[in-house]
Parts: sequence; structure tokens; C-alpha cells
Amino acid sequence: MYTNQNFRRAFTLVELLVVITIIGILIALLLPAVQAAREAARQLQCKNNLKQLALGCLNHENATKRFPTGGWGFVWTGDADRGTDWFQPGGWIYNILPYIEQQALHQMGAGLPSPEGTPGTPKGNAHLQRLAVPLSVLYCPTRRRALAYPWWPTAAWDPSISPYGVVNAGLPTVVGRSDYASNGGDEITYSSMLTPPLWRTAPPHPGAGPAGIAEIEAPPGQITSNARTTFAKVARWATGIMYCGSLIKIADVTDGTSNTYLLGEKYINPDYYATGWDIGDNEAALGGEDSDMSRWSGYSSTSQFPIFPDTPGVVHGGNFGSAHANGFQMAFCDGSVHMINYSIEYETHRRLCNRKDGLTIDGKKF
Repeated sequence: MYTNQNFRRAFTLVELLVVITIIGILIALLLPAVQAAREAARQLQCKNNLKQLALGCLNHENATKRFPTGGWGFVWTGDADRGTDWFQPGGWIYNILPYIEQQALHQMGAGLPSPEGTPGTPKGNAHLQRLAVPLSVLYCPTRRRALAYPWWPTAAWDPSISPYGVVNAGLPTVVGRSDYASNGGDEITYSSMLTPPLWRTAPPHPGAGPAGIAEIEAPPGQITSNARTTFAKVARWATGIMYCGSLIKIADVTDGTSNTYLLGEKYINPDYYATGWDIGDNEAALGGEDSDMSRWSGYSSTSQFPIFPDTPGVVHGGNFGSAHANGFQMAFCDGSVHMINYSIEYETHRRLCNRKDGLTIDGKKF
């Protein structure tokens, strides 16, 4: 017979359901907190990336007495044998590699024959190999993993344009990309905006950069070159820090380093994070000037680039933005990094993009 000593009472079905319900409620309450903590950690890593890139730019300025140049155009990549001024085809990311502990990557192809890095030559092959290297410091962990992604496999937004290569490297299959862009100013200033454009008119389009190094070097008997003329015209109206052929010094930031963007997070259509089909994310991080590398507050003085988080179905090739729900992070010319709310007044955002307009900025507005 059963006694009190050996009796074991089992849970009823109702009691089990109550326990399961309570556990489910606790998980539901805990999950948002866990997700918020993870996003906070991702945002901190993103901020650290921007801080490292900003310090790389400032160390470059300290060493060369100018911020990194924006380079020539998106069908060129960096060349270690061509210095750091407007003779350098690579953009700002390529130029800060030695200042972010990537000296070996910067020097790939150095000293090898072929002045243009012609595709198929040892130098061209070294440049092509370098383009495929993804750098974790260039990727926001909220947005995507630090991987090599396709080099514009098809022209999704313009099927009439065929895939194209890099003049001094060749045709990549995959490339490292960047979730960060330099402050190009309050208006677009790359070479295709000139009227008429002085550079390449063949596909993909005039903003691609010079057709060859001959346009950079002054012909015999001439004191200047087609490219230098282009850079001078761009510089006359450029208001940012790093843009096509830029050679900006700290002293040129007359509005103050704490009142001027240096670089920050760029907007990308989340539908195209991994495909290369976004017009502002279809080339390589180590290329020259383009909307992959620079962003602006407006297309012109009368046409604004909107500011909002990455949004499916929406493509914008020129604006700042991010994958974060609460704002986009920007590094300033003093090296500080701030989270900027998407609701920032456009005029304040525009002034932060302009290094020299002389207008006051209320620090409480960003």
C-alpha cells in the first residue's frame, strides 16, 4: 500500500501550461532587452570604426600637412608609387592605409613595372588582388558582415551599361567595400559635374576619371595638365574635406574642426547590401572618388539629399545615413564621433558639410 513516504505528486497539465506561459512571457520581456544590448554593442563597434578612420585621416594630415586626397575617379585604384597628392589615383581610404596599420596592403604593387598598372601585368595583378581584401574597420556590424562582395555584376539600375573594370588593375569579381564615406561638401563636386566634363566621356560615364595617366602628367612643353585643370575647377566650389583631387589642410577648415564633418556612415538600400546594385555601393573601397567614397548634403544648392535610415526599395547615391534606427554616426574634423538624429534640421546638416561658409552652428541641434 502507498504511504506518505513514497507518494510522489505529478504536475497537472494546467500547471505545466502555466509554467510554460510564464517562461514565454519572461522570454518576450527579455528578448527586446537582449536585442537592444546587441545593437548598442554594434553601434559602439561602428563608432570605434569611425574613430579609427578619423584618426587615420588626422595622422595623415599631421604627416603630409593635408587630409587624404579623394583620388581621380571610380575606375582607378591606389598606386603606391604615385605619392599622396593629386598624382595619386586612389581615394581617401587607400591613402590612410599606412595610418590604420595596413601598410603592407597599401604597398602592394610598389616598385613593379608598368606605370599604369596595366591589367595582366604584375603591378595590375597586385592591385586587383588588393581590391578584393575586405577590411573590418570599413563595415558597420549592424549592416553587414566584413566580406568581399560582387563588383557590380550587372547594371541593375541601367542595363545599357556593361560591367567595367579598373584601369590600373583589371576586372574584379569581388571587392572589399565601405559603409563609410568622406564629407564631400554641401554640393556634389566630382569631375562629371563640370560643364563640359573635362575627363573620360566613354562608358561608364564622365565621373569615372581620366582615361590614362597621360591626362595627369603635363605634356612636354606645357606647364599643366588636363587633370590639374579639372582639380582646380572642382576645388573652386568644393566645400567638403575629401573630394576629387582634394588637398585640404586643417587650416582650410575655417568654420572650426568641431563644427565640420570629416566622414561618416553612408546610406545604402538594404535590398542591395550583398549584390553591388546600389549606385552608391557598386565599386570598391580602395577606388577613387565616387559616391561610394564621398557623400554630400545636397546635389546642388537647391536640391537636397534626404537623411533617413536604410530603407528597402529606396535608392539614393549621395546621402549620409545608416542601418541604425536611431541615427547615423559622423566623425568630425577634431576626431570626435557623434550620433546624429535623422530629424536634424537640414540647414544644420548642410552647414556641418561646409567647412568654410562662416555660418554659426548651434551644438544643441546635432
